Amino acid sequence: MILPNGTHLTYCTNIHPGENWKDVFASLKQYLPEVKKQLSPDAPFGVGLRLSNLASQELLIGNNLTEFKSWLDAEGLYVFTMNGFPYGGFHNQEVKDAVHKPDWTTQNRLAYTIRLAYILAELLPEGMEGGISTSPLSYKPWLGFNKERFKEVFEVSALHLAMVTEELLYLKESKGKTIHIDIEPEPDGLLENTQEVIHFYQKWLLYIGCKRLACTKGMSPNDAVNALLNHIRVCYDVCHFALAYEAPEDTFARLQSAGIQIGKIQLSAALKTELPTGEAARTELATKLQPFAESTYLHQVVERDVFGKLNYYSDLPYALQHIQKPTAAEWRTHFHVPLFTSTYNGLNSTQDDVETVLNYISERPELTQHLEVETYTWEVLPEGLKSDLTTSIARELEWVLQQIQVNENA
Repeated sequence: MILPNGTHLTYCTNIHPGENWKDVFASLKQYLPEVKKQLSPDAPFGVGLRLSNLASQELLIGNNLTEFKSWLDAEGLYVFTMNGFPYGGFHNQEVKDAVHKPDWTTQNRLAYTIRLAYILAELLPEGMEGGISTSPLSYKPWLGFNKERFKEVFEVSALHLAMVTEELLYLKESKGKTIHIDIEPEPDGLLENTQEVIHFYQKWLLYIGCKRLACTKGMSPNDAVNALLNHIRVCYDVCHFALAYEAPEDTFARLQSAGIQIGKIQLSAALKTELPTGEAARTELATKLQPFAESTYLHQVVERDVFGKLNYYSDLPYALQHIQKPTAAEWRTHFHVPLFTSTYNGLNSTQDDVETVLNYISERPELTQHLEVETYTWEVLPEGLKSDLTTSIARELEWVLQQIQVNENA
């Protein structure tokens, strides 16, 4: 939906099962009209579209894309943002670190992202810019502590993103559509915090990208930098940056100072837990956390100790083995819990970071035009937090709208 300040708000359809186009379209038909009816009955409703690699290929077969466009128009729906992070299966199977495969060193990731850009260029309404979120280049544990391997991934990823930029420049010239790729930092990703993002842009992307665009497009260094910064942006997932223990306003200021734009903000909350003293209390806490240690997605834990140092666990089941660590003060867990409540059976969330972000952008709507709720763990939530999916989606978006209304009235 379009907010009064021109910002587009939606939810990401990665919560709907379906890896081929037939199943994806069936899910969209099942849920989107009802969500629109509840939240935006008299105005167009935006879609945050997730397509797997297979679904993106099948969408371009025959009349599928034309039929999809016609259906969107008939239902009063429009696509302005896409989720190009998960390439393969995302439901009813173990995903874990496979969500990062293939990474940005591969031709498969490059081809998939370019295909999504061409699809979005066809779907995007006139006068709107579009964005596609993507993975944080690769997954750190695959690379070990080998600096040379890090450099190789940075170099090839930067080259591939420059090649994507060439295609995006062509789409802008030929179709008049501005589309950006939004890199999504996350825990254990090769890019997971503000400093790592800035380092990649300044040392790798702009340097390699400028050389590439000079050779292939004849662009001056200044024009090449502007093109790269316009078409390669950041997807700020609130949950992910909360796990980095970074204040939103600090991150936004640092990225802006480096000339890096926010393409999309994903509104999401992480589990947050203050660790009590005493073995019995921590055992009780472990019992409360255990239902969140499910087997489908990665649930990294970032621990802040009493000295302020951050320690990292690759998944919640592993972290639970260390819950009695005496110096541990706080855990933040990569589990996209619902936005509408800040407490879960004695556990807390980083909902306050979402409120901070919404307040920040209410005063600075120029930061980004794209807001997307990304609570995707409905099917793996512990019992008691589940509800039917349409109600769950509507409740999340209604909570966001309430926060925006509060900020407007403040």
